[in-house]
Amino acid sequence: MSEPTEVLDQAPPPEPPAQPPQSPQPAGKSVAVRATVAGTVVSLLLIAAIVLGSRLLRDFDSALLPYAVATVFLAFGVAYRYTVWVSAPGARRLFKKGFGSFFSAENFRKAPTALPKMIATYLGFQKFLGARSRARWAAHQLIFWGCVLAALITFPLTWGWFTFTSDSGSGPGYEMRIWGFKVLGFDSLNILGWLMFHGLDIAAVLVIPGASYFLWRRMKDRGAITGQRFAYDLLPLICLIVISVTGLLLTFSSIFLHGGGYEFLAILHMVSVVFTLIYIPFGKFFHIVQRPAAVGMQLFKYTARQDDQVFACKRCGEPIDTAPYVENLRGTMRDLKLDFDSWAEYCPRCKRVLRGNAYLNDVKKGFK
Repeated sequence: MSEPTEVLDQAPPPEPPAQPPQSPQPAGKSVAVRATVAGTVVSLLLIAAIVLGSRLLRDFDSALLPYAVATVFLAFGVAYRYTVWVSAPGARRLFKKGFGSFFSAENFRKAPTALPKMIATYLGFQKFLGARSRARWAAHQLIFWGCVLAALITFPLTWGWFTFTSDSGSGPGYEMRIWGFKVLGFDSLNILGWLMFHGLDIAAVLVIPGASYFLWRRMKDRGAITGQRFAYDLLPLICLIVISVTGLLLTFSSIFLHGGGYEFLAILHMVSVVFTLIYIPFGKFFHIVQRPAAVGMQLFKYTARQDDQVFACKRCGEPIDTAPYVENLRGTMRDLKLDFDSWAEYCPRCKRVLRGNAYLNDVKKGFK
């Protein structure tokens, strides 16, 4: 028996061949591309600044070329890592809120002295470390100011931005020039001249005890030993000590040994400095670059407190933090697709109580 013709006529037409789904570009790949572009742009800008600042390389010392190349890699690494860092939801909010508060005219009107005070106490003297341990604070200060002094001397000198010249070629009278312009003249035999020529030695004397303390602590403290990693926690301290010791030995060789062993020490010092500069963006020292955003966040919280925008715990009524900060934390948790952002509305003690009650009621139900 043949099939009805009306059924054959109503048969659905064949479906068109399915098109292969077009997968979106992975987020990690786009972040890497943006970070690479940012690193390349910053590196090119630094190269242009070196060329222009050294008066078209007229004041550039070719003996310092490895150091200059290392700073270019440092610039690329910092820009790359920073771009990757601010691409994460939590860091992106920290960056926006922090630098938004940092450059806010409204915040400046509310508290004109707050920003310089926080820069001095939070960035410069790091008073928050003193609450943990006075010894750690003192050691951190030695490392911080020693590295700042070394950077202020080494980077401009390496880039050819400032030079020391003498009419006689051997002193004792010298002129310090920045971008070719004379800034001051000094005698290398007086106290000012000694400080000018031994600034890096002073920086090394500051860094060695600070880095040695942290290295000793990481070798002896059980809490530090438990979670430390060699490349992340120990290697930076070892690099700082090697740089400082070899730098002091260069001075010792030139003064007391009449240059004996100077070439070997110079190469060892150069290798340690270049390695450390390249390592900075990908190691523990990257927090130096991140810290200014945290200062902005502290300012963000401070100005909210000035307006009495304090958020109280929903359970006990104790103040948690500023209301804008709590809302910012909840927004970050929503960005991360975490389903417990409401927990930010409770103080730490109430969180523990609520978790304990939930465990007792759900997990241990029936075992009371």
